[in-house]
Amino acid sequence: MRRLFFIVLLTIVPSFVQAQCGGSWSAFLGGIRTELRSAGLSTREIDGFLAGARQEPKVLRADRAQGVFQKSFLDFAAAVISQNRMVNGARNTKLYAATFDQIERTYGVPRGVLLAFWALETDYGAVQGNFNTRNALLTLAHDCRRPELFRPQVIAAAELYRRGDFDPQRTTGAWAGEIGQVQMLPDDIMRNGVDGDGDGHVRLKTSAPDALMSGAKMLRDLGWRPGEPWMQEISVPASLDWAKTGLETELSTKDWAAMGVKARQGTLARGMRGSVLLPMGRNGPAFLVYPNFRVLFEWNKSFVYVTTAAYFATRLEGAARMKPGTPDRGLSPAQIKLLQSKLTKLGYDVGKVDGILGAKTRPAVQAAQERLGLPADGWPTKTLLDRL
Repeated sequence: MRRLFFIVLLTIVPSFVQAQCGGSWSAFLGGIRTELRSAGLSTREIDGFLAGARQEPKVLRADRAQGVFQKSFLDFAAAVISQNRMVNGARNTKLYAATFDQIERTYGVPRGVLLAFWALETDYGAVQGNFNTRNALLTLAHDCRRPELFRPQVIAAAELYRRGDFDPQRTTGAWAGEIGQVQMLPDDIMRNGVDGDGDGHVRLKTSAPDALMSGAKMLRDLGWRPGEPWMQEISVPASLDWAKTGLETELSTKDWAAMGVKARQGTLARGMRGSVLLPMGRNGPAFLVYPNFRVLFEWNKSFVYVTTAAYFATRLEGAARMKPGTPDRGLSPAQIKLLQSKLTKLGYDVGKVDGILGAKTRPAVQAAQERLGLPADGWPTKTLLDRL
């Protein structure tokens, strides 16, 4: 489910991108052929990789229709963290205990984190997507919205084909080109693919050990710090300075404790720095998030998705259900879009005006709340919208 939120692994200057997307399909494929040849593929390999390649309109429809991340954190978490996924998480922990033990020794990534992404991405491998991966990547590379993200993935998929680990006719996955049980893009597989079951191949679709080991290596390479937490639920006093909450402020756990922040289970991690995260404002659930939490945004850029995955991982590691609180009524996607437009006109950077309360909109909301003398918890309400 990385979907729209990819890691940009290669930098391509805009003029190159403009020259390489759009236009006739045959001319576009001709350009791909030239690039594959420059990458070292033989004519036979190029022909094999591109045989039967076609545009997929349903890929573009899926790209334009993303709406899941307009849900609030509590709504999204309730929808995806089911009792069945908790039960299957416990079952898979036992089933792949040796793999998880090896992962924790080698990469320092806890099993709960991998189980959470495995569940949210593909329901533990059960739903991996039925889009032809080669065609999806070519379609999105031809489309001029984000060719700089997808064209390198086409080249990487061709290299996997040359290695014998990609079938352009039969390899399927998500609409945006992710493959396998933890949904990795071809270039991610090239960089971080691990043969976890020892069969000489990296098969993320059919081998859970390969998928889990590869996902762990990718997280470690993205900056995961072994032996450190990522999130814990907290209680916060009503007197807390709400302007200090949010990912933009990071303080020591000693400082947070002095302000009355307490762990709901256990104690705050000693000697570490973290941020107080209020995904639905001061009256909703509260978490202290540590540096490893920020690494998860390299897997997926959605605030709601990452916060849900991180919380789910704590549950899979034995944490109690969160205390949802009674959040103030939020805004509809249309209202958030209006709010973003108003904030933009006032000079705040909200990123894209898309009706999603994302990583840029939240601090903009918080800054506006503080300026207007409202509780600056980053959660937009009708009161803020009216005051603006």
